[in-house]
Amino acid sequence: MTNWFVSPPNPRAFRTWQGMVATCGGIGFSRIAPGTMGSLAALVVLLLFRRIPLWAIVLVSVVGAMAADRYARDTGREDPPEVVVDEVAGYWLAQWGLDPVLALGTFFLFRVLDILKPFPIRQFERLPGGLGILADDLVGGLLVNVIVRGVVYLLFSGGLARFYGCFGS
Repeated sequence: MTNWFVSPPNPRAFRTWQGMVATCGGIGFSRIAPGTMGSLAALVVLLLFRRIPLWAIVLVSVVGAMAADRYARDTGREDPPEVVVDEVAGYWLAQWGLDPVLALGTFFLFRVLDILKPFPIRQFERLPGGLGILADDLVGGLLVNVIVRGVVYLLFSGGLARFYGCFGS
């Protein structure tokens, strides 16, 4: 039988509130793509509730940054790979205010930006502690949200027709 999860490098740190929050109850210990598993957990919660309110995203971001900061210090690592609360907050921000029918598309786009970390996302990783752990995913989520809104406007809300209408008939 395959063990799908790795053992916590510091079991004592994992058994604290900050360890449980930062790793989303241990999801971050997945052997296969822990960041994707964290985002997938966020997608499942989103699909169950259909929408995540902004106050919940802010709450998860603030508590998640504190938890990630303390967990990183407790484990002696700058950005532990098992910390996935940043993926949850980032994905929820990517999907915030959008129709749930777009959830899978935003999921894939968020994962691509989270893995590639194009400008300006990578610069936010340099922030100290838990803020840096969460900031790059929040910026990535915000960029995905803006990109998806732009695509929806252009393709489904008459944006292209308005654009081409500027040039006359």
